[in-house]
Amino acid sequence: MDFYVEGTPIRDEKAPDGPIETRWDRRRFGAKLVNPANKRKLTVIVVGTGLAGGSAAATLGELGYNVKSFCYQDSPRRAHSIAAQGGINAAKNYRNDGDSVYRLFYDTVKGGDFRARESNVYRLAQISVEIIDQCVAQGVPFAREYGGLLDTRSFGGAQVSRTFYARGQTGQQLLLGAYQALARQIAAGRVEMHPRTEMLDLIVVDGRARGIVVRDMVTGEVSTHFADAVVLATGGYGNAFYLSTNAKGCNTTAIWRAHRRGALMANPCYTQIHPTCIPVSGEHQSKLTLMSESLRNDGRVWVPKVGGDARAANDVPESERDYYLERIYPSFGNLVPRDIASRAAKHVCDEGRGVGPGGLGVYLDFADAIRRLGRAAVEAKYGNLFEMYQRITGEDPYEVPMRIYPAVHYTMGGLWVDYDLRSTVPGLFVIGEANFSDHGANRLGASALMQGLADGYFVLPNTIGDYLADGPFETVDTAHPEVAAAVSEVVDRITALLLVNGDRTVDSFHRELGHIMWEHCGMERTEEGLRKALELIPALREEFWRRVKVPGSGEGLNQSLEKAGRVADFFELAELMCVDALHRTESCGGHFRAESQTPDGEAMRDDADFSYVAAWEYATPPVLHREQLTFDHVEPTQRSYK
Repeated sequence: MDFYVEGTPIRDEKAPDGPIETRWDRRRFGAKLVNPANKRKLTVIVVGTGLAGGSAAATLGELGYNVKSFCYQDSPRRAHSIAAQGGINAAKNYRNDGDSVYRLFYDTVKGGDFRARESNVYRLAQISVEIIDQCVAQGVPFAREYGGLLDTRSFGGAQVSRTFYARGQTGQQLLLGAYQALARQIAAGRVEMHPRTEMLDLIVVDGRARGIVVRDMVTGEVSTHFADAVVLATGGYGNAFYLSTNAKGCNTTAIWRAHRRGALMANPCYTQIHPTCIPVSGEHQSKLTLMSESLRNDGRVWVPKVGGDARAANDVPESERDYYLERIYPSFGNLVPRDIASRAAKHVCDEGRGVGPGGLGVYLDFADAIRRLGRAAVEAKYGNLFEMYQRITGEDPYEVPMRIYPAVHYTMGGLWVDYDLRSTVPGLFVIGEANFSDHGANRLGASALMQGLADGYFVLPNTIGDYLADGPFETVDTAHPEVAAAVSEVVDRITALLLVNGDRTVDSFHRELGHIMWEHCGMERTEEGLRKALELIPALREEFWRRVKVPGSGEGLNQSLEKAGRVADFFELAELMCVDALHRTESCGGHFRAESQTPDGEAMRDDADFSYVAAWEYATPPVLHREQLTFDHVEPTQRSYK
């Protein structure tokens, strides 16, 4: 069976050439500007109010544009970015430990298993130093050393200490900084805020993104909003797996509906499995809880040396413990990148040496750190994380080791964008986790917050003007045939979901889809498993449209209806994720094909055949457009952290 067809190659036309150190400066200078008087005539829609969306809306408002900001939460500050724990990377080199912009660039390209664009990654490293200054000026309470200087800690995939943090609440503090900047623009009348409003389609008129179709989640009213450009900052799609560390509301609807309107979807199979999550405890669970990667600074990961050892952790003597990350990867130890730590945990559990219920767990032990630093110092660094773990598990991590296991966390795939963050639909920009651009096949820890704020505060505000300088564009209203057609499709879809009136809940379908994805497109993929998934998913999707039960109506608050629309999109996305994973017969980063591994079980890339971005066009079957990757500054090699 042909799961896809080949399309024409695609190329990033906006990325400058020449010295990588000056590409961003030269691009900014070469971009067209919009004078202040003209900015007041232009409107930009920003969907999503997390770190990327909140910072973008605030900055665009500050620049003088008319901004319409949308979120489905009751407040912008409830975006999922608030849940980020560990920190944000920046190449400040305050520790004088050998860090630099170039080293952050190198670590990120290598950490992504050489599947990211050099130009984008260097820009991200370059801007990282500006982000910290911006956030400190906003009053973000980063941790500080005794003398008052900003403190840093280490994260996976790096041998330098470059991660700035605010205990285990870094995302919360950064989001509140962006939110107060956004609130200032709302008060000034430059940003129009629309909470409890969900985007259900992109309006494309004469080939340009000109607005969105939304549903008021309280009243059920479907309406339209128009602008000269649309920015999507709606996060990732990890909830396709049902169980993930994402908030339950996180979904793919905004980017998937844009994909259906012509925006290419890039590398959807690149899913990050985070190694430090509280293990699944039963079928009742609807989500998983992340324990910050920062804990691997002082926590040591181990399992018993012998399988079937049922003794309590504190009863296992040192001589009978296997600190397997320190043993296998002596140079990086417990700070190997997430994909490597996750697969190593799966491997020891597959050997029968896992701990806890079902043997699906490994220990993260702080006994050595408490002896070395004292309990007070450990509590100052990680206290809120330890408290959260104890509340969820009933176990005190100061007394017994944490139990952790990998779980779906972040998605490196997303809508394809060029260097200017433009999608393949003119006028549609995509920022933060919603795009694919900066992390390759595996995101290094503490880089998500860095990308979100870089895109929102610094990149988009500089590049969107190059597009808007050609505006304002022709006025569009609800009478336009393409607008009316988009609204009609949204209404028809809502009606169709309500009319099924079947006998299965939305959650039952979502859970079954998630099980298929975790088994066949999760930490390890095989050709046989992916082909099986591509049989099961269409059959389950067909059953969904015959048997799903959506109680209530579309006229008012109806969370079952909201979930049904999102799960319908997850079905289509999940199929594309499996097609993408099946076609990529190499292993790289978060995509591990069992058929492609080194003799010692590491991911084995195939640079000759797969050194490209897979950008998919919505069609039946999907169309693959390849963007070839070139490496002029970092030579792709077999990744080693030993």
